[in-house]
Parts: sequence; structure tokens; C-alpha cells
Amino acid sequence: MSYGLKVRPSAALDFLSLGALVHRIDPGIVPFRKACECRIHVSGGEFNCAANLADCFRLRTGVATAMVDYPIGDLIAERVRAMGVTPFYKRFAHDGVAGPNMATVYSDRGFGLRAPVVFYNRSNEAAARLKPGDFAWGEILAGGLRWFHSGGIFAALSETTPEVIIEGMQAAKAAGAVISFDLNFRAKLWKVLGGEARAAATLNRIVENVDVLVGNEEDLQKGLGIPGPEVSAKASALDPAAFFGMMDRVLARHPRLKVVATTLREVHSTNRHSWSAVAWVDGKTFTAPTCDLDVYDRVGGGDGFASGFFYGILAGEKPAEALKLGWAHGALLTTFPGDTTMATVEQVRAFAAGGSARIQR
Repeated sequence: MSYGLKVRPSAALDFLSLGALVHRIDPGIVPFRKACECRIHVSGGEFNCAANLADCFRLRTGVATAMVDYPIGDLIAERVRAMGVTPFYKRFAHDGVAGPNMATVYSDRGFGLRAPVVFYNRSNEAAARLKPGDFAWGEILAGGLRWFHSGGIFAALSETTPEVIIEGMQAAKAAGAVISFDLNFRAKLWKVLGGEARAAATLNRIVENVDVLVGNEEDLQKGLGIPGPEVSAKASALDPAAFFGMMDRVLARHPRLKVVATTLREVHSTNRHSWSAVAWVDGKTFTAPTCDLDVYDRVGGGDGFASGFFYGILAGEKPAEALKLGWAHGALLTTFPGDTTMATVEQVRAFAAGGSARIQR
């Protein structure tokens, strides 16, 4: 069946994301108050999708973002290159004292009954300074683009970042690209800008330009201000009924949407999850299988799902298969350290087809 999308068969760039690059400080299973050493992962929801699509799925991808000329920026830029993503940077000088800075995310992994803890330092973040006119979209898109992506975390950074998103989406749409957006509602970030009312006003303006929307029931309700159906306290987190029950209200608000998708996750412990995914595609609903995950690092799993799902659509797979590819890649990503993929497309396809954890010789 058709997705209701016009996907270009080829272009100079298969995928371009717009968002903020961050570095995540990870002490592993040790809480920060007792940490003696940490790992550094380069991340950012929008970048993660571009990195996954380049490194695992072998597509030509790019990221439009802010970059600060200081050692942390150099570290992040090295990882962008290593993942095979073409950067389009708006550069900022660092004054040696106050910044601007590349944002820091702190996230331990938790263990067992102890949940992961995530907090930020986005003070004077360079990406929050991005504004319309900072990117030469005509030059970036001169060779054509198949897919453009951004997300709600970047939209929550400042007064100007939503305007950059809309500017980029409109330029990409004029270039013939599919437009996607991950709502990624984060209450901590929106609280600084005015809370849920401000989030809904901002994100609804952005979603007016979107073809493919990623977001769970909470994202739809709090991010877009769309009331959801009553959900029984006994309902399983893997039951897609509440998500599908919102589609009429979502489509009444945003009839342009062709695809809406999300992961489903039931957390039994920090390291043991049940995992599935669902998609509404041009009036039809699809549900992925459910599997039990032994989770090493859960951060980035949602971006892993989104990038695998986008790949399936770009590769011309039918909706059910595209959904399984997203489900499979998101599941595999939680078995690696860090926020971006270490999987291969062959591993993803094998797991999506019913593969197991038996040793590969």
C-alpha cells in the first residue's frame, strides 16, 4: 500500500536533520554523586537519526546544527565525521569563560530496580542561538533531498529555534523532501519557555508542515494539547488502543499528516523491558511484534526506532515491514553503549525477520 507520501527515488542527500548536538556524560551504573570516571557519548535526537541512517543503513545523510570552536566542539565534530554524517555548521567562537557552549547531558544507566537519572546543563547553548537565515538552505539543498527531520527538543531551546525549524521544513518541502518531526516532549525544557501551553502553541505550528510524526500518547497530549481517551490504570503499556484512539483527534487538528508512529515499552526493571511499536499509515494501523529486551543503555532507543522506520519507507518497504525494521533497530540499539547505532543493516533485517541471539559464526 502507499504511505500517501511522495518519496524521491534519489538525491544528493537521502536525509538531513536539523537540531542540537550534545555530549552525554555517562558514569555507567554508578550514580553521579559517587562517580569517579565517565564516558562521553555524542548525541542529540536529530543527529542520532542521521548518524544511524549513515552508519547502519548506509544512506547519505547530513546535519544542520551549531558548532563551537573549542575542544568540546572538536570532540563532537570528530564523532560526526566518524559516523559518516555531512555537517552544515553555523560556527560560534568560544570566549574562554562564558561560552557559548555545546550542551551537556548527564545520564547514568541505573541498574535493576534503580532507574536511570538524566539531567542537563544547557546554559548558554550555541544551538539555542540559531535563528532564521543562519543556514543557506538553497546551497545545502542544491543537489536535492529525500527526507528532512527535526524534533521537539530543539524546538524547546529558545524563541528562535522553532522559526529555524519551520524555515528549514519549508525549504525542504520546496525541494521535494518528505518532512518528519519527533515530538520528544520534555517538560523540563518547556517549563523554562512557558510550560505545556507554550509547547502546544509552538509544536502545533511546526506540525502544520509535517508529513511523518513520531510521538507517543503523552507527546500527543502534552506536546500538541490534544485530549486522549481515558486509559484504565490496569492497561498494559504495550496496548496500542490509547494511541490509535487518538488518531481521529490528531488528524482533525493536522489533516496533512500521512504517518504517525511510536514505540511501546513496558519497563519491568531498568535492564528488562518489553518492547513493541505501532504506526498509523494513511488510515491503516500496524503493530510490531513484542520482544523482551535485556537493556544495556536505553538512551537513544527511540531515535533508533525512528531511523529504522524512516529507512524502511525510504527503501520502499511496505508499512508493516518498515515498522518492523524500526522496531528491530531500536531494540538492537539498547544493547550497545551510547546513543547511536553499532548495528549493521544485515543484523537489523535478520532480527526483523525473526532472528535470535544464537552465536553468529
